[in-house]
Amino acid sequence: MFGAEAARRALAQELPALTELRRALHRTPSLSDEEQPTAERLLAWLGEHAPARTVRGLGGAGIAAVYDGAEPGPTVLLRAELDALPIAEPGHLAHASQIPGVSHKCGHDGHMAILAGVAKLVSRSPPAKGRVVLLFQPAEETGTGARAVVQDPKFAEIAPDYAFALHNLPGYPKASIAVRAGAFAAASEGLEIWLAGASSHASEPHLGKSPALALSQLIPALLALPAQLLPMDTGAAVAITHANLGEPSFGIAAGKARVQTTMRSSETADLERLMTAAERAAEGLGAAHGLEVTHARHDRFGATANDDDGARIVREAAKACGLACEGLPGPFPWSEDFGEILGTCRGAMFGVGAGPSCAPLHNEEYDFPDDILESGVLTMTTAASLALADEWAGRTPRDLPRAP
Repeated sequence: MFGAEAARRALAQELPALTELRRALHRTPSLSDEEQPTAERLLAWLGEHAPARTVRGLGGAGIAAVYDGAEPGPTVLLRAELDALPIAEPGHLAHASQIPGVSHKCGHDGHMAILAGVAKLVSRSPPAKGRVVLLFQPAEETGTGARAVVQDPKFAEIAPDYAFALHNLPGYPKASIAVRAGAFAAASEGLEIWLAGASSHASEPHLGKSPALALSQLIPALLALPAQLLPMDTGAAVAITHANLGEPSFGIAAGKARVQTTMRSSETADLERLMTAAERAAEGLGAAHGLEVTHARHDRFGATANDDDGARIVREAAKACGLACEGLPGPFPWSEDFGEILGTCRGAMFGVGAGPSCAPLHNEEYDFPDDILESGVLTMTTAASLALADEWAGRTPRDLPRAP
């Protein structure tokens, strides 16, 4: 495979095509579990860049392009996400989304274009040993895609020794690399709670069973849980994302209420403590007020944790590419399902700065900055080269103890 400088020279002439691919992907986004049109576009692109084989239908619409080396060795997997978000986009961009109510506001279009750039380089200069697998994963935004990929029997065909993924970071210096060993992105999960009593005429609230008081007590009880249970976890947080009580009427005393909350923590096990405590708090208040309580969990993301070796390789790759590399004092509060893949192998997720003027992720004004495509491609390609040449190359890293 190319060294960092050779990769930079080879990539220079390809950047206009990658930019156009990124914008084409932006125009035609796909929601989670509906990504087949996006996958088909990428399959057409990959068909021009000679993978040894392509694995289709991974965990849904996922695809993996496999580039074999001349000799046996480790497998390095690089991942990008296929899905977009249910966010309507203003029409002022020349490459604005053509799908009403759907747009790439997390930068997955840029991540896919970066992996497409890696495909260009690896197809021209395959690894001497081992293999590189480019995984385009479905359903990251709902937290189900990586788990579905890992549980798919076809994953055994591409089981990695190392895996790497990136995410663009608005607010960070443009094209800088950010990485840390340990937790990189928080674990999170949504909890929906229903409180059911009985409605009544607003003139006779005593004849009903209103959940109003229980609801007013439940919300602060939920918000207090991180400080009570995990006071040393600075990444622990509870957000109330929705609440309602009864119907918008002046004549009816409410009989039902609903609360939705998202909980997060740096560690998956600590997230479970928060979730269990929240469910018990709701049940306790329901019993105290004579209400029926039901609850359901949604959108579970385990923590994404980098091991020491994966973080080291990313730092070395950034240095080889001449890119500034920042350490991170703690994990990001947002969640990512790449941790499901890192649970099977060594590796790391890292960030690429999108610049201080870039709009925040999931904001309607966000657009992936095309001028960081090069840094993403170079860092991913170089990290793969370093992992293939690592001290364990030719052995089986998955069978060795993980770094603490």
